[in-house]
Amino acid sequence: MNQIDTYLTSHLDESLDELAALCAQPSVAAQNLGMEEAAHMVAEMLRKRGFAVQIFPTEGAPVVFGERKGRNPDKTLLIYNHYDVQPPEPLELWNSPPFEPTIRDGHMYARGVSDDKGHLVSRLFAIDAILEAEGELPCNVKFIVEGEEEIGSVHLPEFVRTHTDLLAADGCLWEFGGVDHTGAPVEHLGLRGICYVELSVQTASQDVHSGLGGSIFPNAAWRLVWALNTLKGPDERIRIPGFYDNIVPPTERDRKLMAALPPVADLYKERFALSGFLLGVEDEVELKMQGVFQPTCTICGLTSGYQGPGSKTVLPAKASAKVDFRMVPNQTTEQILEGLRAHLDAEGFPDVKITYLGGGPAARTDPDDPLVRLVVDTAAEVYDQPMRIVPMSGGSGPNHAFVQHLGIPIVTAGIGHPESRAHAPNENIRIDLYLQGARHVARILKAFAREWQGE
Repeated sequence: MNQIDTYLTSHLDESLDELAALCAQPSVAAQNLGMEEAAHMVAEMLRKRGFAVQIFPTEGAPVVFGERKGRNPDKTLLIYNHYDVQPPEPLELWNSPPFEPTIRDGHMYARGVSDDKGHLVSRLFAIDAILEAEGELPCNVKFIVEGEEEIGSVHLPEFVRTHTDLLAADGCLWEFGGVDHTGAPVEHLGLRGICYVELSVQTASQDVHSGLGGSIFPNAAWRLVWALNTLKGPDERIRIPGFYDNIVPPTERDRKLMAALPPVADLYKERFALSGFLLGVEDEVELKMQGVFQPTCTICGLTSGYQGPGSKTVLPAKASAKVDFRMVPNQTTEQILEGLRAHLDAEGFPDVKITYLGGGPAARTDPDDPLVRLVVDTAAEVYDQPMRIVPMSGGSGPNHAFVQHLGIPIVTAGIGHPESRAHAPNENIRIDLYLQGARHVARILKAFAREWQGE
């Protein structure tokens, strides 16, 4: 690995320049901004490394697929990334423009630099080093890079379902990874599912002077607040009938893996200025378990009436709320949507409209899978400490499509850190972790090929 590591160290600035160029291209899926341009940039980056590339149109953003054969033709690693990013707003909170990548104090700042363009380019950087040192890849490598992850990967599951032969592989390296707040590398074995909806209600054709209608006209804002109030009680239990019926409880192995992770309670309290946690939970293991194995119903946003400066006496005619349900294993979007509709109807809110905005079920990889052990073992040489295993992440993504349709284990390894500010202003990566992430991926590829050669 010496020659590979030397290449990575000596060509770091070139790789960061390539990353900066990709981050300078806006690709905001929620605003349909720059998607085609970003897809073609990714395709060209893959072609530059000798990958055979196809760009597949969808009803949304294109999917980019690339494949290059390796020395071991019987072993294929599929790498999943996405080129879309979150909207950059609020712009006034950025210390430098979000689409003008800036390096300062050992970090690169830009929208999408951590989520997910930095992970993608660091993996290409690892491939560059291997090709320079050995002239070929140790195994077959396939990339699938989508453009809708930040809006729920709306079209990806169907793409995976209808392209199983194209995507066939022995394992998958997922989009993210990195270190925890102690600096230890972390392996995430799964993601919660998500069902994201908008609830909306309209009670009149237009907003009305509150003096005219306040006591005789229905108020859309109150109507929606009352409907939302039926979804969850002060005990934090979600009141949709049957919501918890199909849940697969965590195992004792899950609890042991969580117990082995470092404490987080004081960290969360300090970072987010919290006085405590829901239901008064203070036990570290219980806090971690609830954080990923408990399904949720979260009001993500409320919109109605006037919210500008000063006062405006108005009775709103329309109101809406964005709500996400984080799902644990065995819950489905169909179950959530059907239960939500039946619940609102039964509670007297048939007028509250449900618009499904995207999602998919939870999926996990067995902690004893050989690919998990391979990633954990190869991390030790790079980070000089053991990799920690997290049985499931609280976040969500389309990993269920890969597990369900391709039947392959999924692992994580990357360049993230707890202060990366993904989805927030001043998103960033640490350049030292960018280099370490590339070193780790190079080792994963080498070991992945060797495992199936019996070495």
